[in-house]
Amino acid sequence: MKTKRVGLLVPSSNTVMEVDFQQRLPSHAGLHTGRMYMEETTPEAEAEMLDRHALPAAKAVASARPHVIVFGCTSAGALRGNAYDAEFCHRLAHETGTPVISVINAVRQAIGKRDGHRLGVVTPYIDELNQKIKESLEQDGELEVVTIAGLGITENFAIAEVTPDDIVGFAPERIDLLFVSCTNFRAFDAVDQLADQLEVPVVTSNLAALEATCQQLETHPEVSVEEPGR
Repeated sequence: MKTKRVGLLVPSSNTVMEVDFQQRLPSHAGLHTGRMYMEETTPEAEAEMLDRHALPAAKAVASARPHVIVFGCTSAGALRGNAYDAEFCHRLAHETGTPVISVINAVRQAIGKRDGHRLGVVTPYIDELNQKIKESLEQDGELEVVTIAGLGITENFAIAEVTPDDIVGFAPERIDLLFVSCTNFRAFDAVDQLADQLEVPVVTSNLAALEATCQQLETHPEVSVEEPGR
């Protein structure tokens, strides 16, 4: 019997984040997923997901009485800025009675725990979303995105078809830390190879979200939290 429950909200076409969490959550934590309708990775489609589909999905997954809910879309979290993302997750938490983790905020926290100021960023996104990610990371003035490379994919389902080797193939060099963005990107499976190749710390959206989730579960002593990637 799982003693703790993690609620996960993902865009409906996301096929990666759920699997990453299922494979790496602590053994005492169960995963319960809600899907927010979204098929295109564009600012317009993400705005519609935020405005129309996120709250109903959150309320639905909250009926499973999770101990934490993860809002599992990096670029939608960055879309309207960090202040909006914080307020939005606060509203979801208020409506569900459950703590809510923002992936883009978890990413900034994960980067802050590692040694790196000059960031390289790899994404599957179009330029408009890349710019939002850059602004979110640089807003506090402590980080500098020196290069950001996107694949220009607008069909979210297709993002999951990019292989870990493909992700490794267009990683930048001469950086202090690499961030690979998108919860539907198979970047978790490329972390070790990227770190070995670049010799810098590597953060991915799902790695950061999992770290934040495990930290939240640590507040419940009956859960034995294992290291991500066990």
